[in-house]
Amino acid sequence: MSGVAVIIVAGGKGIRATSQGLSRDEAIPKQYQLIAGFSLISRSILAFADHRKIDVIQCVIGQDHRELYDLHALESGKLLEPVVGGSERQASVLAGLDALEKLRPELVLIHDAARPLVSPEVIEDVLKHLKSATAVLPVVSVVPTIKHSEDGARVDGTPDRSKLYEAQTPQGFRYPDILEAHRKAAKEADMVFTDDASIAEWAGMEVALSKGERHNIKVTTPEDFALAELYLGQKQAMETRTGTGLDIHRFVTGDKVRLAEVDIPHTHRLEGHSDADAALHVLTDALLGALGEGDIGRHFPPSEPRWKGEPSATFLQFAAERVRERGGRIVHLDLTLMCEAPKIGPHADRMRENIARICGIAVSRVSVKATTSEKMGFVGRGEGLFAHGTASIEVPRGDD
Repeated sequence: MSGVAVIIVAGGKGIRATSQGLSRDEAIPKQYQLIAGFSLISRSILAFADHRKIDVIQCVIGQDHRELYDLHALESGKLLEPVVGGSERQASVLAGLDALEKLRPELVLIHDAARPLVSPEVIEDVLKHLKSATAVLPVVSVVPTIKHSEDGARVDGTPDRSKLYEAQTPQGFRYPDILEAHRKAAKEADMVFTDDASIAEWAGMEVALSKGERHNIKVTTPEDFALAELYLGQKQAMETRTGTGLDIHRFVTGDKVRLAEVDIPHTHRLEGHSDADAALHVLTDALLGALGEGDIGRHFPPSEPRWKGEPSATFLQFAAERVRERGGRIVHLDLTLMCEAPKIGPHADRMRENIARICGIAVSRVSVKATTSEKMGFVGRGEGLFAHGTASIEVPRGDD
């Protein structure tokens, strides 16, 4: 593949006492602890599953964590089978890199599951810098005054903080280069590396800096969990909007029906100006409606010849991009198809995957259902198909 892979490192054994329904003497690994209803690893997976430029996600988990992982791994067509990591972070990352070798992605981002608040902007800036760099490290400037002490008892130096930066993840690399560097370090290095940029430096790679964010903290202590929840409360100054879409298409003579880019064999096809994909049409209208930006006909008028036969994915991609341009995100898409034939159920999962791919969101954010009209009306007579779509989005409060 020539795309972008993500490794999420979640093999740590760090634990903290939990007050989330368990007694104080019970503890579970921190990456499976909850903040605002979702675990750290769930939020980390979702951050990349929802990013349109990410192709696959490889999680690296602890030896005895498979049951926990299965409980918390959100459904996504981008998510690969997890692999078990080593006793140290460095070994876990190498396990993830090795697991990707058959795919041979062009780029790889390596992210700690304990950084659940990573934003699309941080991810995007790493990818932007990777267009011209071999290795990229997101950073924030150091604000407090830093002191150096050799013995831990007396200050013997004050570094110039204007030249100091705090490293974050995801750290981005050209896949072949970081794979080679990690393998070499595992064989030859006599030190333990705490991040992947350090291995890149050790291997002689130039590491470029990209923009991190203060909110992109590594959650380690109980205080960090409280801080992460506070940041989430600030980030969630969003409002939820809902839009709906309705569409009806007539059946005409043909050999297949196209719905959500799945061609279903049938005695008829749907008639329309574009490719007549009613499933994608209603979701496009639902997203545009939630934004208050009209409907598909306003942006892609059927009176214009250039849209004749156009793949409906073009329209849905446009609507999803408009949500992102407004600083928002797609929370959920719900699709209901009504027809007597063909049968939709056997194809629903493929439809969900296609819709998620087109919109750049996790499959878990898409629902596809089908029903009949109990032989009543034009649907019952087999004259056409009725589609209904609902979109829930979040946009910044006050975005008018």
